[in-house]
Amino acid sequence: MEGQSFKRVHLRRKNLRIPFPKGFQERLEGQQIVHVSRRAKYILIETHKDVLIWHLGMSGQVRIYNVGDQVAATGKHDHVQFDLNSGATIVYTDPRRFGLMDLTQAATVHEHRLLKDLGPEPLGNEFSGPILAAALKGRRTSIKQAIMDAHVVAGVGNIYASESLFMAGISPKRSATTVQGGRAEKLAMAIKKVLQAAIEAGGSTLKDHRTTDGGLGYFQFRFAVYDRAGQACANCDCNISATKGIQRLEQGGRSTYYCPRKQR
Repeated sequence: MEGQSFKRVHLRRKNLRIPFPKGFQERLEGQQIVHVSRRAKYILIETHKDVLIWHLGMSGQVRIYNVGDQVAATGKHDHVQFDLNSGATIVYTDPRRFGLMDLTQAATVHEHRLLKDLGPEPLGNEFSGPILAAALKGRRTSIKQAIMDAHVVAGVGNIYASESLFMAGISPKRSATTVQGGRAEKLAMAIKKVLQAAIEAGGSTLKDHRTTDGGLGYFQFRFAVYDRAGQACANCDCNISATKGIQRLEQGGRSTYYCPRKQR
């Protein structure tokens, strides 16, 4: 998209999770795309005037048709189509309509309500043990729920929270404010390692996640604890019949998996 222009923007409904901003099509059509980036789960597409803030939601997908590709017939869940001056077409499909699109001025994009309170990127240089410890100080919620809060760190989902806590040897039930010093350092390092390994494996395909070429992710075959209740954890030397192996509990409406023996 970078260097191309929006030739035409097709809106096939008035809203997604939120209404499209007033003048959405007019503000984008004819504008050159100068930069495409990401902040947390938001795609940021910058023109000379505005930034398109785009969230895919739970199941939103992007289909890209390059010049010469046959564009598929419009489906009932194809809500937005971007035609570029290069001849490429980009279609946004969102069956649940949990995604959103908004526009804001480029100079103030990081002050936008969706972005301004986000925590640091977990794989960025700005994320570290001391930064994590400071964000957790005074938080009485569980550490599992805390690291899934995008205001603490932007990008640790449910699977990776369980895996990171296991790697760091920290119980998901531990109060977040007690994760300081060495514990915070271990956890920050574990988050980075788990996320990097998951990216290299193409993510985790449990339901509908696909890689960019339409294939499956493979990190689910490397889970240490997630979705393995009753099984042995990594390097286990327990009597599983006695310890019952990996345990599952519910936190904040989400499943958590952990080893009570190795995580404190």
